[in-house]
Amino acid sequence: MQGLVVEELAVRFGPRWALAHVGLQVPDGGSLLLLGHNGSGKTTLLRCLATAIPYDHGRITLDGIDLWAGREALRPRIAMFGHATRLWDDLSARDNLATWAGLFGLRDDLDARLARVGLADTGDRPARTFSAGMKRRLALAVVLLKRPRLALFDEPFTNLDADGRALVSTVIDEVRAQGALTVVCTHLPDLGARHCDDALVLDDGQVAWRGPALDAPRGSLP
Repeated sequence: MQGLVVEELAVRFGPRWALAHVGLQVPDGGSLLLLGHNGSGKTTLLRCLATAIPYDHGRITLDGIDLWAGREALRPRIAMFGHATRLWDDLSARDNLATWAGLFGLRDDLDARLARVGLADTGDRPARTFSAGMKRRLALAVVLLKRPRLALFDEPFTNLDADGRALVSTVIDEVRAQGALTVVCTHLPDLGARHCDDALVLDDGQVAWRGPALDAPRGSLP
């Protein structure tokens, strides 16, 4: 089956179940808005989808391939844009992109990628000299570099001004147009719903609501 399928997913941290019986599907060409209170399990779910942590029960497949069993092959096809920018502070902006490209065997015009996210004049500067907003722009360039099949956005509008938020919006639309399945987790559902077809609300690690993104209950958020 094409797309992303999660079946009966459960994750346990000590005595606590962070996720229990979670199921969802993002069909080919689709996008999912992920909502819920702090501590509802959203980030745990995204980390599972990113193959960052294993799960205790259930199954995740991407285009019919078991996500955990095939994680080494699938990781180059997955991009996550979240709180952690995963940059090398002592490397320049250009060298950060070159390192990611080398890790995954990618070829691209790195300067064009920097220009695309508004960092055209910063290619030689080390990332440690960047503001939080600039680092997030560089992390967006990594997402575009990977041309992912699965793109995960965890609070993508945080630490960005109006121009930065507009850039995130265009990047989400761009990767979707390139064929990426997208999952957008945000405390700003009105922004997220502009880019998503369906929505899922988590509460205490379980699915509390699912339906069209535009109809998602706003009361599910802090």
